[in-house]
Amino acid sequence: MSNVLVNVEGNVAVLTISRPAALNALNSETLDDLNAALDQVEANADIRCVILTGGPDKKDNAFKSFVAGADIGEMSSLSKAEGEAFGKKGNDIFRRIETLPVPVICAINGFALGGGCEIAMSCDIRICSDNALFGQPEVGLGITPGFGGTQRLARIVGVGKAKEMIYTASNIKADEAYRIGLVNAVYAPEELMPAAQKMAAKIAANAPIAVRACKKAINDGLDAAMDDAIVIEEKLFGSCFETEDQRAGMGNFLEKDPEKKLKVVPFQNK
Repeated sequence: MSNVLVNVEGNVAVLTISRPAALNALNSETLDDLNAALDQVEANADIRCVILTGGPDKKDNAFKSFVAGADIGEMSSLSKAEGEAFGKKGNDIFRRIETLPVPVICAINGFALGGGCEIAMSCDIRICSDNALFGQPEVGLGITPGFGGTQRLARIVGVGKAKEMIYTASNIKADEAYRIGLVNAVYAPEELMPAAQKMAAKIAANAPIAVRACKKAINDGLDAAMDDAIVIEEKLFGSCFETEDQRAGMGNFLEKDPEKKLKVVPFQNK
């Protein structure tokens, strides 16, 4: 995997998209590398949270781009069938990120345009540096967003704002992204990764089976009617009572010992 770096520290995996000569733009090879990185994450039961970020620029080692978009050079000569296949490849991988059992935090450092904005939106939580820039510029290139942009953006920021951004191909800065709810927080560039790591550590310290169940309940419930969504939650809530995490967590609480913290055990594949 030459374009995606995987670093696992404790219960947190950091996936870094690193294609510095092209501002981390997503070509087919990079998408394949990302898919292989996700294989590694899912094969490691100790991982409880993932951070997805972009590597530094090749020229001066500065963090200028999270992902500048899909690779225009590769897309420029695609046929209709090839374009559809390229869109499916990106959509399949981004959907895999969205449904990954463990939470994914996206740490956005610089450009998040086109495919970069789309991959960020497939993550559970987005935080960015104050030099981040977001946008869906595809109509200026004669195409539509192809990796879920027309669907996720409307769900996250609302239909009207999503249509404005997509139809006008306008970019927005970090403060506007925060205002409309596209990102959860904005940090100085040097504070971005420490903030992501701190958040990931807090997630990883909680009962892993319960965290996974929460992600599944939220994701599955969003696409269901409320009556059906409540049943999804009930079943996942009930499933937690078969775990050591629940017994240990509630047992510690009932002991009322402020010196003791919630005990969690290695992930059980139940």
